[in-house]
Amino acid sequence: MIILGVVLLILGLLVSGLSILKTIGIILILVGLVLNVVPIGGTRRRVF
Repeated sequence: MIILGVVLLILGLLVSGLSILKTIGIILILVGLVLNVVPIGGTRRRVF
């Protein structure tokens, strides 16, 4: 999810007309980082 966010962020930066991609990319990166840190279901599962 973090990689997808980075790809969308880069696409949003390259194509100036698609600023929504930058926003989606930043949100995906943040969600991916939170899911990596916060244990889901009481177990520590790390997704890389």
